[in-house]
Amino acid sequence: MKLAIFLPNWIGDVVMATPAVRTLREHYAGAECIAVCKPYVRDVLAGSSWFDGHLLLDRGRAWSQSWPAVAWKLRREGIDLAVLFPNSFRSALVASLAGSKRVVGFKRYMRGWMLTDSLELTRDEHGRLVPCPVIDDYNRIAMAAGTPAPGHRMELFTTPEDEADADAVHAKLGIRPNDQVVCLNPGAAFGAAKHWPAAAFAQVANDLIRARGCKVLTLCGPSEREQANQIVKIANHPDVLSIAEQNLSLGLTKALIRRCALLVTTDSGPRHFAAAFDRPVVTLYGPTFIDWTRTYFDKEINLQESVPCGPCQQRICPTDHACMTRLAPGRVLAAGLELLACSSPLTERKAS
Repeated sequence: MKLAIFLPNWIGDVVMATPAVRTLREHYAGAECIAVCKPYVRDVLAGSSWFDGHLLLDRGRAWSQSWPAVAWKLRREGIDLAVLFPNSFRSALVASLAGSKRVVGFKRYMRGWMLTDSLELTRDEHGRLVPCPVIDDYNRIAMAAGTPAPGHRMELFTTPEDEADADAVHAKLGIRPNDQVVCLNPGAAFGAAKHWPAAAFAQVANDLIRARGCKVLTLCGPSEREQANQIVKIANHPDVLSIAEQNLSLGLTKALIRRCALLVTTDSGPRHFAAAFDRPVVTLYGPTFIDWTRTYFDKEINLQESVPCGPCQQRICPTDHACMTRLAPGRVLAAGLELLACSSPLTERKAS
């Protein structure tokens, strides 16, 4: 049997799909499993043994990553089951043109005719989508493909190279093996509406150092270096550090979060890295519905200010960004200290 799993197109969504992916791999243990994904999400699952191969699918890239090329490659493989986590028309078109015997996914964007097993999203009596956890929708897809209920335990892995990179970063920044490290993640690929002020992050960093004697490490992606440096500058404390000047990668971010005692983050992809590595996390919500990305992780505290205009789901705030600017640093600090007080000993935090 040959199984093609079309991974989600967002980093955080890939993590939320891991219970479903793991269960598919276990249920079809004898199958050859191929991941079809965008190039920038491939490294999210690096280190896992779930896939026997990858096909990169990305519009505007090389011909080898175009939808006709990927469909042709899959057709040559002879796919028995294609599982579509993205709701896009293109993913269904590729699976259909590949001649997949079964194609499982949600019936959206006029693609229902290409699915052999279609599901409906949850809607209210007026036909509007009801905010439901994406992790549950991914599990529904896996069950429609024949698996048992996957549950909610998200899972990620690191590679030896990731861990070596994290060792090097810790050494360069003067972080010792027994230091307690709190990570901050201020970025958000969704848009600026998810950002929390740098001054607020800096205040929480300083307050955590005073309360816990910890190190605070600010994470970032390549386009977020300035944000990370700004937090360090405003905090003006030798134990508030940043990886902005390091060689950045998803693998490095995963390894650093795996080692931390706590993550304080916007509602963005790396938030889910913490849950996948069983690390406590405080998530700061602004314009988005908590229910869309709820993961049932018992070491997460979600914070969101109630404002008349939200949640608006806007990428750029058209008004005063009150949903984020009104979120007080003291409230974030209290949530972080609560989770740190209940966290595991340092020796367990360092375990893989």
